[in-house]
Amino acid sequence: MPRAGLSWEKLIQAGAALADSEGFAALTLAALARQFDVKLASLYAHVRNSDDLKAGVALLALDLLAKWAESAVAGRAGKEAVVALAEAHRRFAGEHPGLFEAARFPLSAEQAAGSGGPRLARTMLAALRGYELSEADQVHAVRLLGSFFLGFSLLERSGSFAHSQPEPGQSWRRGLDALDVTFKNWKTT
Repeated sequence: MPRAGLSWEKLIQAGAALADSEGFAALTLAALARQFDVKLASLYAHVRNSDDLKAGVALLALDLLAKWAESAVAGRAGKEAVVALAEAHRRFAGEHPGLFEAARFPLSAEQAAGSGGPRLARTMLAALRGYELSEADQVHAVRLLGSFFLGFSLLERSGSFAHSQPEPGQSWRRGLDALDVTFKNWKTT
């Protein structure tokens, strides 16, 4: 019989909070069992295994990031939309570092299809509408945006930019300017 008060949703919310405070790598069933002061076996009434827990947190992360992105891009186009989208990613990485990492957890094809990931991709495509990119090139542009958002945010979060000038925000803005120029001058091959 499941322990009173525990549920899939409660475990996922607690897992998300733990990931943000301690890091996604610290998210384990044992850590949650300690947090709820229950035996590890009690959690198996709600989750199959550690990967199931991490996938649940990843789904929550993708949904939340998609909401942030959709809100940022709404009513914007071109560079303004790309910058707003970028700022939403960077802010999400800063405010939810564990969830930002969780959003990259490998999901099954079925899980990925039902996640916030496709909404996030559609939002990225919407941000690119102000540029004259072919449908095929839009895929490359989305991947470029995602790589920039992820790479810069991870390097910044790890302190890689802390020991040199200028401050990271200047490099961030220059990178966004470079992306805008790239998209405006994109050549179809």
